[in-house]
Amino acid sequence: MNWKLELDDLARREAFAREMGGVDKVQRQRDQGRLTVRERIDKLVDQKSFHEIGAISGTGEYDETGKLINLTPANCVFGRGKIDGRTVVVVGDDFTVRGGSADASISAKPLMAEEMAHDFRLPIIRLIEGSGGGGSVKTIETKGAANLPGGIGGTRWYWYTTANMARVPVVGLGLGSVAGLGAARLAASHYSVMTKNSAMFVAGPPVVKRLGQDLSKHQLGGAEIQTRAGGVDDAVDTEEEAFARAKRFLSYLPSSVYELPPTLPCDDDPERAEESLMQAVPRNRRQVYKMRPIIDAVVDKGSFFEMTSNFGRPIITGFARLEGRAVLLLASDPFHYGGSWTAEACQKVVRFVDLAETFHLPVVYLMDCPGFMIGLEAEKAATIRHGVRAMAAVNQTTVPWCTIIVRNSFGVAGVVHQPADRFSLRYAWPSAYWGSLPLEGGIEAAYRADIEAADDPKAKLKEIEDRLNKLRSPLRSAEKFWVEEIIDPRKTRSLLCEFARLAEPLRTPGPATSMTIRP
Repeated sequence: MNWKLELDDLARREAFAREMGGVDKVQRQRDQGRLTVRERIDKLVDQKSFHEIGAISGTGEYDETGKLINLTPANCVFGRGKIDGRTVVVVGDDFTVRGGSADASISAKPLMAEEMAHDFRLPIIRLIEGSGGGGSVKTIETKGAANLPGGIGGTRWYWYTTANMARVPVVGLGLGSVAGLGAARLAASHYSVMTKNSAMFVAGPPVVKRLGQDLSKHQLGGAEIQTRAGGVDDAVDTEEEAFARAKRFLSYLPSSVYELPPTLPCDDDPERAEESLMQAVPRNRRQVYKMRPIIDAVVDKGSFFEMTSNFGRPIITGFARLEGRAVLLLASDPFHYGGSWTAEACQKVVRFVDLAETFHLPVVYLMDCPGFMIGLEAEKAATIRHGVRAMAAVNQTTVPWCTIIVRNSFGVAGVVHQPADRFSLRYAWPSAYWGSLPLEGGIEAAYRADIEAADDPKAKLKEIEDRLNKLRSPLRSAEKFWVEEIIDPRKTRSLLCEFARLAEPLRTPGPATSMTIRP
């Protein structure tokens, strides 16, 4: 006797599962330019590395003799796979089965994916398309009662969502219409990407129409809206690009907070000096310049991975490598409000500083910040409240920190260029310019009586500006040891690579305990 009959039955059920929602639904998915969940997993993970769990779970149809006629699989596919040889958890929505609706879901499957990531300390990637929530309008009829959000037994998934943010890298990919809990699953990640033909919203157009807003999916929650609002980090043209960005994001991070980020071999000379840095910052302080070429000049060639570029644009955020060692990089962008910290920029700083602290990444900050954004709109946005929160996040970090003051450092936002009350490295370029307030505008207030009493107020203002600017030289500050070092910009890469080497033994694996972990 053997178990061939049972294994044949298992194979038949697995074949039903691979048909997903059926030939017509699968073809419709492809006709709309989207891959199926199984095709997505195959393209995301290393070839033949995916080990699926619960493949034959779903709803079976049986004849009068109890023989299986058909099996409609649950619209969640999950399991373990490898990306670049490293084990990860992948969980995906199957839109071909009831459009990813919760009515066709088995809630234990996505929950188990989160549990596996948490308890085995594995990165998790969510392939999201649909609602993926605890119920829909139809659920009331199919279950015979209305679902209470957070009711008995209904909060376990939410606990793991928060817990995993403090434990393992979490990536969310929005690959179609994403609504309700699906939107929350996408947002509750360290890094989120959506395709440009996708949309994300708390409630879709039919529901919003009841409010009097008749909008299409893309008008309501398209890529431009969500990346500009910071709901999603990045948008790409194709699903393949989304998979590539997910893989690259993970390449800078450890599998969990109990490990350190991997160091890769590097053939880029740590002593490389870029002559272009000598002309990177104009002498005219009113003239803007491009920060991204400076970033590319000082980090390992091709290593800068920018994230969330369409939100909080005065600050540039991403990962980079220095002599193969991963760092989190912050940089000012003077093309947006002169690099002033807006309320959005402050929120962005909080999120990425938290990310560095969670996964033990040293921070490099290329600074050109003339202060917090000012004016009526800035006050309406509660910029100072968000700014103080950013200051708290920076001050709560324990990871090594190195700041390069490229140009401006003014006011309270100027203070937030390194953690308070502990040692970090700081260097200033000769182009650096700082103070409690910028001279522009401040002179008129501080020297109003002198200017108004002068025969030629404009000439008097110019005289005062020239006098004060001579005192504003960073060399004067260095003379009083108010700043540690003024450096040749061409030495920046060498010093940053040294910083990464010095920082390496200071990072301790384990959960962050000195701060709040925020999605």
